[in-house]
Amino acid sequence: MTTIDKIAWIQISDGAILGARSHGKDVFYLPGGKREPGETDLDTLAREIHEELAVTIETSTATHVGTFEAAAHGTPDGAVVRVTCYTADHRGTPSPSGEIAELAWLTFADRDRVSAVNRVVFDHLHGSGLLS
Repeated sequence: MTTIDKIAWIQISDGAILGARSHGKDVFYLPGGKREPGETDLDTLAREIHEELAVTIETSTATHVGTFEAAAHGTPDGAVVRVTCYTADHRGTPSPSGEIAELAWLTFADRDRVSAVNRVVFDHLHGSGLLS
């Protein structure tokens, strides 16, 4: 079984979480992506968020929220995605960049609009009282 290793940014405001939808995709994901060889979690977080949202992550403020696993969206071979999530302060205003077609502030009511692993994250955040 294949495990896809991803790093994601948790940005919550007023009980909603920032979600990103890539061009050609039908669900929202948490902003972030796959690690490149030799990168740490925070290297990946900073690079991916800059590429996708055109903001700068303040890595010194990063806090690990949790690591979550579920079936990978849209993969027929039963691959699993493991996403390690961090909160962190940032500089700039998030805007769609690179592969990102759309950004949206999502609440727990939008759970059916995100990938399976992000549903697990939504459940955790909602249970913790962070996601409305």
